Amino acid sequence: MTRRIAALLLAVVLLAAGCSGSRDRGGVVVTTNILGDITRTIVGDQAAVTVLMKPNADPHSFGVSAQQAADLERAALIVYNGLGLEEGVLRHVQAAGQAGVPTLAAGERADPIQYAEGQPDPHFWTDPARMRTAVDAITEQVIAHAGVDEAVVRGNAGRLRGEIDALEAMMSERFGRIPPQRRKLVTNHHVFGYLAQRFGFQVIGAVIPSGTTLASPSASDLNALAGAVRAAGVPAIFADSSQPDRLARVLAEQAGLHVAVVALFSESLSEPGQGAGTYLEMMRANTEAIANGLSRP
Repeated sequence: MTRRIAALLLAVVLLAAGCSGSRDRGGVVVTTNILGDITRTIVGDQAAVTVLMKPNADPHSFGVSAQQAADLERAALIVYNGLGLEEGVLRHVQAAGQAGVPTLAAGERADPIQYAEGQPDPHFWTDPARMRTAVDAITEQVIAHAGVDEAVVRGNAGRLRGEIDALEAMMSERFGRIPPQRRKLVTNHHVFGYLAQRFGFQVIGAVIPSGTTLASPSASDLNALAGAVRAAGVPAIFADSSQPDRLARVLAEQAGLHVAVVALFSESLSEPGQGAGTYLEMMRANTEAIANGLSRP
């Protein structure tokens, strides 16, 4: 009888220890809401997915709270963009990685391109083909580390890849109706290089001559870009919907032409029902906004 009680007590202790361990290492933590939406779709109901950045967040200036830092340290897997996007989060991701948490920099798996100054461009998601590559990378890491049903996760990922294929076909068809001489982009900062490469656009320049919203343009930067806009006859400047478009409007005035300022969802999803609640919705909305903006008389 005593042995039976002792065995039962040992079983309870081991069970408690196992439960404690699952709390210490459980769930997937994702930095950006764009990758968060994709990861949630892949994972489905197989594991908890925590997304650090709320809708309309600026990933360049975002900083984590103490609770979010703790979530990173306890994660079974961290998915982040990388390539310099999450400037205020990277040290926490690196610290968690050094403590043994598996991490995935999705952008580094997506054949990144570089800005003119030689820095990697982190905005790979504007190219659906590269996002499809990221889906594959996230899927494999979720299966390896998150304790999920592999068949279910692969099925979710396969359906998502099919939706991204359909998105890419829609974008190709819609952009194909824009005359080549009108496929010229001016944006608030350098964010659509991947889209330009995939669909045959020319990037004339950006109001903020950088890949981060934390930089500021000089008067000479604005004057040079205004001249380029004037020479190219660009009908629209595209500004991030979550960022003030004052600089884009200043540029439009300096260009001396009737140039519209068109809002795009570039680095963050919106609240549900506000035009870009998911990655697929965001990309469709941007496609229509770009096509309509560049078709202006």
